Order: sequence, then C-alpha cells, then structure tokens
Amino acid sequence: MGIKGLFPIISEHAPDAIKTGEIKNQFGRKVAIDASMSIYSFLIAVRSDGQQLTNETGETTSHLMGLFYRTLRMVDNGIKPLYVFDGAPPKLKSGELAKRFQRKTEAHAAAEEAKETGTAEDVEKFSRRTVRVTREHNEECRRLLKLMGIPFIIAPTEAEAQCAVLAKAGKVYAAASEDMDTLTFDAPILLRHLTFSEQRKEPIQEVHLDKVLEGLAMEREQFIDLCILLGCDYLDPIKGVGPQTALKLIREHGTLEKVVEYMKKSSKYTIPDDWPFADARLLFLEPDVRAADHPDCNFKWEAPDEEGLVKFLVEEKHFSEDRVRNGAAKLKKNMKSAQQSRLEGFFKPIEKTAEEKANLKRKAEERVQEKKKKQKQDAKEKKAAKGKARGGA
Repeated sequence: MGIKGLFPIISEHAPDAIKTGEIKNQFGRKVAIDASMSIYSFLIAVRSDGQQLTNETGETTSHLMGLFYRTLRMVDNGIKPLYVFDGAPPKLKSGELAKRFQRKTEAHAAAEEAKETGTAEDVEKFSRRTVRVTREHNEECRRLLKLMGIPFIIAPTEAEAQCAVLAKAGKVYAAASEDMDTLTFDAPILLRHLTFSEQRKEPIQEVHLDKVLEGLAMEREQFIDLCILLGCDYLDPIKGVGPQTALKLIREHGTLEKVVEYMKKSSKYTIPDDWPFADARLLFLEPDVRAADHPDCNFKWEAPDEEGLVKFLVEEKHFSEDRVRNGAAKLKKNMKSAQQSRLEGFFKPIEKTAEEKANLKRKAEERVQEKKKKQKQDAKEKKAAKGKARGGA
C-alpha cells in the first residue's frame, strides 16, 4: 500500500524533488528493486483477455513473463538490477495483512458472481483484486533470476527498507519501488515506474529525499510522522485527516505526540483505541535490515545459463525458444561489454555542512510562512471585495 497521498504532497510542496526522464537516463547505474512489489504488478499487468497468462498446463506465467522481459529491458538500457525480496512481515503489519486477505476473499467472491451475472469489465476488475504473490511465485522468480545471472537477496523483513540501506551506503544508485514508504525508510533516491512496460510510455520518476525534506521544511523524524499520519502499512489513517490536513497538523504541532494531544481535545477527530504510532515510527527509524557490509549483501552479476533458461522457460513453462535464446544473447552481450562508467561515479557528492543545512531549512520555512501570509492576504482581499459587492448592491 505504501503511504497514502504522499506523492501529491511532494509534487505540490517540493516539486524540485521530482525528476522525470527516460529509462536510458539510468544508463550505467546499479539499482535495488523491490521484487515483491514488481512481481505483484506483473501478475496484475501481464494479462491476456483480462486473465493472467498461463501455459498449456494451466500454470500462471505472468510473473515470469514480466520479470524476464522487463529485466531484459533494463539490462538493454545499461542498468544493473539487483532484486530484493520481502522476508517475514513485522508484527505491526499483521493487522494490515489480515485486512488485505479479507478484501481479497471478498473480491474473489465478487469475481465469481461477476462471471455469472456481470460484464467482462466487472470480471476483470474483481479478478485483479484477488491477486496475491505466493511463495511459489517468489521461488520461481528467484530460480529465473539465478539462471539469468541477475543477483537477488532476501531481506529480513521489508524489501523497501533493505533497498534503502543499500542505496544509502552507495552500493546502488537508487531504490526502485512503486511504494512511497521507500522514502520513509530513508532511501536517498526512489525510482518509480522502472519495471513498467515500454507500451505504457510512463516516464521514470526519480524522487530525491533531501529535496523532499528541504521543500517540506522538515527533519526526517517529522517526515516520518507525516507519513504515519497519512496512513501507512502499519497503521490506519485517522478518519477525516486527508493529505493537506496531515501536513498542516505536523507543521503546526511539530510531532505526532502533540498532534494526538491536540486531537484528543478536539471533538473533530476520533483516534482509534489501538493506534501505536510510536511503534510504527520505530519500524521506520530502526527497521530490521542487514547492514550493507553484511556478507548476504555482497552481490555480483554473472553470465546467464542459456541452456538452463531454455529448460526452465521453454521446456517447463512453454515460452518461445527463439525469444528465450535471444534474451540470453542480450544478457551475455551486456555482461561482456565493459559498460561505460557514468561521470558522476568518479565524484562523490560533498555532504552539506550543518550551516548549509540550517540555511536551506530556514529558506524553506520562510517560503512556507510567505505562502501562509499570501493565503491570509488573499482571503482578506476576497472578504473585502465581497463586502464592497454587498454594499454596492
């Protein structure tokens, strides 16, 4: 699910944090990809006549088709992907997972009913909601990546948190996921739409955390509090608190403790009995991850096993042999060709001094105050204009 409504807030209040560009702009970069999120999106998007792709024996192949061809597209564009799989979910997430399971069960029943009485659109809509990534999907995808020579690691818990650690340590350029909570886990750069198909013509979005914090005039802890208030995988949002209200409350009160204190005095909001925001905050501040220098986080790209790929994808899963062999040839070619290093790889970004950071924060706060002042002035002028109009009438 990620963080509800975070992207529109960043777009409005920190537009400089978002860059858009073509996939080829990522040439020469190593990227850690949230595998579980990608597999889920392949199961939803890679379809034929509204149904998941299956082979002659009725086995689902959407996840393998998506992973094989989208990974080839990245490699073709000079990107070195590393896939990170989810481990066990944190305890606090169990409530959210139970709700998702319930929604999927209801959607499954609705899909069956739609087959009997509904239109093709209804059937497709409900069947998409029943999609779930299984252990078998994950195992098959890991087998495929091994044969392709593409590295993967399994995170202790959340894949996004592990991707963030690798990006922060400079082992990869960025973390790639559709989930905005990758930023909440402190990923310096988030790439979105990287595993989308070429047909969708969606530009790659590059979101820079330092610019997000600068634009919102927030420290990281405040940003985490904002994300929790918006609604995350660990906690439900509070009824009546939309994105703009959440931003306003954090700006006015500074911390979630003070926001909750204010809400308890107000009759406007009802905080759920069980709303452990401090536990959720700790999961973002101190997630269960492996350090970037842990042996499990050592990874390398290898030559593909062409015959192994043919055995798995062609003989077992009934893919086209020509396409699989062509894909293997592309992987080999990209492994052999010594890829040019990006110029930026030779220069390490210089860390801003405490004084520079304080200046940037002060400027951002001044912009926020200026905006508030202008809104008040506009409201005053509007009121005066209405008064004159009434007087004239």
